[in-house]
Amino acid sequence: MYAFLLSTVVIFVAELGDKSQLMAMTFATRYTVKQVLIGITAATAIVHLLSVGIGAWVGTSFSSYQWLISIVAGVAFLAFAAWTLRGDELTEDEADKARRSTGAAVLAVGVAFFLAELGDKTMLATITLATQEGWFGTWIGSTLGMVLADALAIGAGALLGKKLPEKAIKYGATIAFVVFGVILIIEGITSR
Repeated sequence: MYAFLLSTVVIFVAELGDKSQLMAMTFATRYTVKQVLIGITAATAIVHLLSVGIGAWVGTSFSSYQWLISIVAGVAFLAFAAWTLRGDELTEDEADKARRSTGAAVLAVGVAFFLAELGDKTMLATITLATQEGWFGTWIGSTLGMVLADALAIGAGALLGKKLPEKAIKYGATIAFVVFGVILIIEGITSR
C-alpha cells in the first residue's frame, strides 16, 4: 500500500507541467475526453510496467547496496527537480501532429503517449521508485498518478483555457522533488 500511495503522489507531481499534459489537452480538443483518457491509461500502464520491471531488477540485483541506491535515487530526484524547473514544452510540431493524427482515437493517443513517455522523467521516476518499493504497488500507483495529473490538465484546460498558473505548478513540483530527493539521500546515508 505504501508503494502505491508514494508512487501515486510522486508521479502525479512529476507529471505536473510535463509535455504529455500538454499533449493530453491537445488531444482533448480533437477527441472525446473518454478516448483520450483510455489511450493515456493504456500507454502509461505499458510504459510503467516496463519501468517497474527495470527498477525491480536493479533493486533485487543490488539489494546489498540499498543504501547506495537510496542516495542515487535521491540525486535522481534532485535532477528531476531541475528538469521540472527548466520546463518541458510541447513544440509546435508535436502539437500539430497531435491535432492532425488520424485513425482510431484511442490508438492514436496511446501510441503518441507511449512514444512520448519513453525516457521521460515520469518513466525514470517510476524506475527509481521500483528499485526500493514493491513493483505492483509502484506500477498501479504510478499509472494512476499520471492519469490523474493528465485528467486534471484536460479538465483545467477545458475550464480555464490558458489561465493555468504555470509558474506555481512548476515551482511546487520542483519543491516536492527536492524534498523527496533530500529524504532519500538522508535515508541512504543513515542506513549505511
